[in-house]
Amino acid sequence: MSTMTVLGADAARRIALGAQGFTEPRAGGDVSRRHLKRVLDRVRLIQLDSVNVAVRAHYMPLFSRVGPYEMAVLDDAAWTHHARKPRQLVEYWAHEASLLPVADWPLFRWRMREYEAKYAHRYASLRKDAPGLFDDVLAAVKELGPIGAGPLEDELGLAEGRAKKAPGGWWNRSAVKHACEWLFATGELTTGTRRGFQRLYDLPERVLPPEVLAAAPIPDEEAARELMLRAATAHGIGTEPDLRDYYRLKPSRSQAALAELVAEGLVEEVEVRGWPQPAYRHLAAKTPRKVTGRALLCPFDPLIWRRERTERIFDFHYRIEIYVPEPKRVYGYYVFPFLLDGELVGRVDLKTDRAEGVLRARGVFAEPGVDHARVAVELAAELRAMAGWLGVDSVAVGDKGNLAAALAKVLRV
Repeated sequence: MSTMTVLGADAARRIALGAQGFTEPRAGGDVSRRHLKRVLDRVRLIQLDSVNVAVRAHYMPLFSRVGPYEMAVLDDAAWTHHARKPRQLVEYWAHEASLLPVADWPLFRWRMREYEAKYAHRYASLRKDAPGLFDDVLAAVKELGPIGAGPLEDELGLAEGRAKKAPGGWWNRSAVKHACEWLFATGELTTGTRRGFQRLYDLPERVLPPEVLAAAPIPDEEAARELMLRAATAHGIGTEPDLRDYYRLKPSRSQAALAELVAEGLVEEVEVRGWPQPAYRHLAAKTPRKVTGRALLCPFDPLIWRRERTERIFDFHYRIEIYVPEPKRVYGYYVFPFLLDGELVGRVDLKTDRAEGVLRARGVFAEPGVDHARVAVELAAELRAMAGWLGVDSVAVGDKGNLAAALAKVLRV
């Protein structure tokens, strides 16, 4: 009779950090596509988000793991394509809007079909009111792409669409934008490139390698199994809801897929002391003896984006407060947790003041029981590194938070 493996909470935390690449040494020099691939082999996807108060969310996870790098490395991998340097990443709805390896595109065909069925009723009236619009958009993108929704409106003679929004429309977008987003969700369009943060649409055949487009259909159950296996790789250890959330799978799919992975011996059910639910460990996940080093984590870093797991693993209650009215915010608008030697020891509300050339730490907070002096020294070093990476000259500290004075003192030295 087999006995279930029992792990301590500290071991589970080290497994999780190792799986996400936080036990690897930082690059310490030129960061190449090879470094990006190594990170992606662990995290599997990078979430996109439009907030730019400090830095766009998709740039930060690589910095957190390898240190300063040229953002063009990620831009080039995600939004350019050359015969001798093929695109590594493609955009699609994975966790949220995400960058994922191009080879994973076929694993989301089921989601494309689901979106087509789920939102068909929303677009039925658009097809009725604007017959031929979807075909016209595809034809225009084929001729002109990569192209944004605004220029498409002009090309299709629908410039008035910017002023005349769909009545009470979904996200209040124009008819052309609606059509583009529908075609993106169903896989008929993808992102050719981005200008600023504007998505420029293009045909998948001009973005993805032929072998990816020609890949044999993957049964839904097999796709769910593969995505849960990737989630288990990225987590190292997690509960079934943790793993399911990584790619936003439905419980019926994730639970069946996880049972299959356990039966195949690729994932092991274990008990973690203090966790209320069973845990699942990827069989290849290592348990580091210790975790050292530091990193600032953006709110959309895959290590912490499932807040329940963050609290369970790190005893760190974390919520993003962007949509909280300013007087009611506890920590600030865009708060980065600070990871130090395997623990989340503090948080800092960051804003890049590009006009003044300053990275502003508007609020700085230490967690209970940590050594304020040591955390301040380590945080100051990481903020200086981040400021240099972002191309600003200095770090300025506000007066909010129990670590603000100690950090300001270190930065003055």
